[in-house]
Amino acid sequence: MVLVPAESARARSMNETRDRILDVALDVLGDDPDAGMGDIAAAAGVVRRTVYGHFPSRLDLVRTLTERAVTEMTAVFAEANASRAEADATWVEFIARLWPVAHRYRVLLALRRGEYGEAIHGLLGPVDELLADLVKRGQDSGVFAQHLPADILSQLAYGVVFTIADSDRSNIPVGARAATITSLLILGVPETRAIALADDQP
Repeated sequence: MVLVPAESARARSMNETRDRILDVALDVLGDDPDAGMGDIAAAAGVVRRTVYGHFPSRLDLVRTLTERAVTEMTAVFAEANASRAEADATWVEFIARLWPVAHRYRVLLALRRGEYGEAIHGLLGPVDELLADLVKRGQDSGVFAQHLPADILSQLAYGVVFTIADSDRSNIPVGARAATITSLLILGVPETRAIALADDQP
């Protein structure tokens, strides 16, 4: 019989509690971006002191959520971009891979417009740059429109995916196909091509 050191078990328990708080925070803030630490603690089944023990302030919690999102979305983008397909096809692959978790991070768009906007904007920089580079590649190859700079166009197309992911939780779900086609249309892809690319997804 192998005995697990008490400190190791305690550290594991603390990490599990921290992860649970983060998971719950995404749901709570997704429903109400103005929710406080007490609301998150109650939903996680812990006392406020426990939440503050892991995250000294609400900003620390939001920063950690954003860092987690950046790590996950960067990995998703790398997988989608691995084939170096045409830019519009790469975009579709990215959205397809992102969609299952898009609703989890939609709250960042709302929080980005609030008091933590500057902090979130800075942390999301790597994802913003990856998408802007992809759109610029598409503009250079003629598959994306050039009426806006790549960084602005990419944010518009990216934002609509989260908007649709948010509405997908309503009584009338819209779905990944609609998000894909709409974002491609914003990027300037002809409707017939956008529909064909979306319908190629399994």
